[in-house]
Parts: sequence; C-alpha cells; structure tokens
Amino acid sequence: MIRQGRNSLMSVEEVANYLGLKRQTIYNWLSQKKISGIKIGKVWRFERNYIHQWLKEQRKEKNA
Repeated sequence: MIRQGRNSLMSVEEVANYLGLKRQTIYNWLSQKKISGIKIGKVWRFERNYIHQWLKEQRKEKNA
C-alpha cells in the first residue's frame, strides 16, 4: 500500500509494483547503486518524490 502525502516512504514491494518490476530487481539496483534508498533497520524505503524524479531522469537519458 502506498501511503498518502508528497514525501511519504515507499517499500521495495511498492516501488516494484509501481515500476512493474520484481522486488529482486529493486534489490539488484540498490546493490548496483542504480537507485538510492533509505535503509531503516533491515528494510529499505524510498521517498516517493525521489522515485518520481528518478523515473523522469531515466526517461530523459533514454530519449537523449
């Protein structure tokens, strides 16, 4: 479930669902430093605004 609010945090599963990917892909990207997140305890979280901005940048790079 994606929480309400502009700066809410998303889980790995939420990001994977949002991007249409498997959770393992998100974990792989984290280890490859293709995407950044915040580790809280043993779980990763992502700021919603960061994911939106990251996605826009990926589209720009692909179109360049």
